[in-house]
Amino acid sequence: MFYRNYGKRLLDVLWAAAGLVVLAPVLLVVAIAVKCSSKGPALFGQKRIGKDGTTFTIWKFRSMVAGADQIGPLITASGDSRITGIGRFLRRSKIDEFPQLWNVLIGDMSFVGPRPELPGYVRDYTPEQRGVLMVRPGITDLAAVTYRHEEEILAKATDRERFYREVILPHKLSLNLEYLSDISFRRDLVLILRTVGAIFRRSDSAASSLNEMP
Repeated sequence: MFYRNYGKRLLDVLWAAAGLVVLAPVLLVVAIAVKCSSKGPALFGQKRIGKDGTTFTIWKFRSMVAGADQIGPLITASGDSRITGIGRFLRRSKIDEFPQLWNVLIGDMSFVGPRPELPGYVRDYTPEQRGVLMVRPGITDLAAVTYRHEEEILAKATDRERFYREVILPHKLSLNLEYLSDISFRRDLVLILRTVGAIFRRSDSAASSLNEMP
């Protein structure tokens, strides 16, 4: 209980601050590379729903052409023409998520917790599913590990939006609700290590994620 109420946030602040300091040179290089590779800002901000239903801006390195959210679907699948050359590398390596260390530091997010969704999806949550809003959203969670090949899975769907809403999202939320029942330092550490392992284990096929789906 102490970890859930106090320790988790304390570690978030310490790790996020340390990460921003240690990774500062990398963040600068990536920002310059993104800025120079295509027109638009280095960072991309998007409104998401966080703890207690509050709206916040999640930050990422821009991996798509400027204004991509205005010229195509909100869901991104593998092979999307809006993804830039460097963006493909950033998304595959998850480096595009590094700016979220700032979100963690200021309290919008945690290292581990349910990934924050767009307002349009959250509006359709059932009362039970809204339970995921009881905690800070995270940079990673069990659903992120399970759906590490989500873009490839969506690319195979005929109706990507419907498939995400009716199949992928409900399963993600069920995994997140299960996480809420047992929040602990050990479990968070395991999820972080599994996330790092999934990033480097690129030999996995999208079929492995499909096999984990309901």
